[in-house]
Amino acid sequence: MSEAAHIPQLRFPEYSANWSQRLLSDFLIPTLREIEKPKVNYLAIGLRSHCKGTFQKPDSDPSKIAMEKLFRVKENDLIVNITFAWEGAIAIVKENDEGGLVSHRFPTYTFDTNITSHHFFKHQFINKRFRYLLDLISPGGAGRNRVMSKKEFVKLKVPLPSVGEQQKIAAFLTAVDKKIEQLSKKQELLGEYKKGLMQKIFSQAIRFKADDGGDYPDWEELKLGEVARFRRGSFPQPYGNPEWYDDEDGKPFVQVYDVAGNMRLKSTTKRKISVLAQSSSVFVPKGNVVLTIQGSIGRIALTQYDAYVDRTLLIFTGYIKEVNKQFFIYVIYLLFEIEKIKAPGGTIKTITKEALTSFKLDLPCFDEQTKIANFLSSIDSKIEQVGKQLDKSKQFKKALLQQMFV
Repeated sequence: MSEAAHIPQLRFPEYSANWSQRLLSDFLIPTLREIEKPKVNYLAIGLRSHCKGTFQKPDSDPSKIAMEKLFRVKENDLIVNITFAWEGAIAIVKENDEGGLVSHRFPTYTFDTNITSHHFFKHQFINKRFRYLLDLISPGGAGRNRVMSKKEFVKLKVPLPSVGEQQKIAAFLTAVDKKIEQLSKKQELLGEYKKGLMQKIFSQAIRFKADDGGDYPDWEELKLGEVARFRRGSFPQPYGNPEWYDDEDGKPFVQVYDVAGNMRLKSTTKRKISVLAQSSSVFVPKGNVVLTIQGSIGRIALTQYDAYVDRTLLIFTGYIKEVNKQFFIYVIYLLFEIEKIKAPGGTIKTITKEALTSFKLDLPCFDEQTKIANFLSSIDSKIEQVGKQLDKSKQFKKALLQQMFV
């Protein structure tokens, strides 16, 4: 059951034959590993949307199962969430998920390796064309129950090259995936390394020496209000008034969304503020510290461009003590990490200017602040460099998928 299909833009030179269109039913074999309702807690497997894989839901309670059937999965099974297939809830079972259970809403399949394999098909199902096909056979609009028919699913057609070409493509893309995984792990380990060093530095388990080899003075215990002055930003109300914005010719307008997770602002702000609204906002020149106090509380940044700042942020306007600003943002970041540990569920729901004033911190002399800031900034530079390599590798893979699949 095949018919001529298009040729991809990018191919290995030894292959020239057209790809053929194959029904999923040609190579997907339904698995039937139904089990009885468990009597003890069990490991349930879920699916992330947008083809982002499986995840474990440990200690699932059997008493909460109604009449639905449960099925055991094995490594390299294909799982489809028929309720959310339209948004890419489809994945290959990972090795550490083998033996987990899925509900009747997650039909599973093995592959007829004479036609294709999970190595190739996992790259097939993440491309835009396949997700478009899933969307077509999932009735209803977004936000509504869009249960896909299993019969319609296996009637979908996908283009497949010869098994030899599949193996070549899969091996190449797997190598790219391995590179992405290595960079992700390196970024994660550098982040953990930095976090561990920060805890030791700010608990004074690690101290820096002066240039002459001598010891710096003891750190001074202070309240934040004794170190810095700050105020809230501002913006005219109501927010939705179009007169307040000018996204073509306006000035950058910093809201919570615009504060990135790397202690900097995003390269561009989501909105720009109009001349009419600027007099009711707060202008902050580049090189100043801002802190989010609503929504995602505790994000901090040393601004890298001039901007107007919203009322959902605090602006540090001056310093009572001699302060290295780069050091200061590390102090504030760590203060909020500590507060998150204290907060119920690890989330700070609100913070007031008054509460922030009372936060306690230990402040070293300016020279030691500078050495600490330079040391931690050097680690941040390495993390940023790895992040750029990771983004570049992901974009490279994305381009490959667009050109290697039809």
